[in-house]
Amino acid sequence: MPDTPSLDMRGVLCPTNWVYIKLKLEDLAAGDTLEVLLDDGEPMRNVPRSVKSEGHRILQVHPEGEGYYRLLIQRGKD
Repeated sequence: MPDTPSLDMRGVLCPTNWVYIKLKLEDLAAGDTLEVLLDDGEPMRNVPRSVKSEGHRILQVHPEGEGYYRLLIQRGKD
């Protein structure tokens, strides 16, 4: 998705990664999507839970390379 903003959060620890993701989502309009690269382990356990608790949706989760995932997050309504 060429027009989809993205964040590479590989190597960024919790909860700092969620802070960056949340700030980027706040810049988007409801329904817009954000692509995020996220490490396996604690980030993949915590960030999706935070995304859902804030009213956003995870549209796709794809394993990529060695130990990380590509997530497509849709911004929820205000």
